[in-house]
Amino acid sequence: MPLLDFVAIAEQLPESWKSSCLGQVGPARIKVLRMDEQTYEEETHDYNEGLLVISGYLHLRIGDLAIRVDAGQMYLVEAGTAHGMLTGSQGTLMIIDL
Repeated sequence: MPLLDFVAIAEQLPESWKSSCLGQVGPARIKVLRMDEQTYEEETHDYNEGLLVISGYLHLRIGDLAIRVDAGQMYLVEAGTAHGMLTGSQGTLMIIDL
């Protein structure tokens, strides 16, 4: 796999909150996106999703809980768990679909 600069790739994406798939490691899909302080509607997946903050921070909503995920931290959203992004998230997010 080539060297990937997640921040540079995310900055070049035409839209925030729209991920780009960079590759696959075994069954895991590796994606990156740019966060822009806007909310992102709640969604649910039939697979686990790792949300790894590369730079900045993520304001995640799980049910009634608001969770801040800082650079260098990852939140694992288990399959079937509804989650959304609250106002204020900014930076680069790597998503690992498992």
